[in-house]
Amino acid sequence: QVQLVESGGGLVQPGGSLRLSCAASGGGFNSINAMGWYRQAPGKQRELVAVIARSGTRNYAESVMGRFTISRDNAKNTVYLQMNSLKPEDTAVYYCNAGSWIHTPGNYWGQGTQVTVSS
Repeated sequence: QVQLVESGGGLVQPGGSLRLSCAASGGGFNSINAMGWYRQAPGKQRELVAVIARSGTRNYAESVMGRFTISRDNAKNTVYLQMNSLKPEDTAVYYCNAGSWIHTPGNYWGQGTQVTVSS
């Protein structure tokens, strides 16, 4: 089993920045290739934000390209999402995810962290 623990959400003004972190633990972690972030806004489906493979290959949603950067520290089993130039439409619950592929979600999910972009 793999456990994912997120941190770093909060309230920020438009144009501001936040950094999310997700730490993974558990005996099944060695089988994990891809780690990343998905988000779900009220009344909308959950969508991919950014995912990164062990190799460093990344997959970003078009809506966040150039504003968000995903990175990972394999030694710490941790993935980060640096979010800059935040917009109100970025408001959502952000979920950490772990699995095999960078284009589809894996089976492991964190509990979610709220990001609110508002003045």
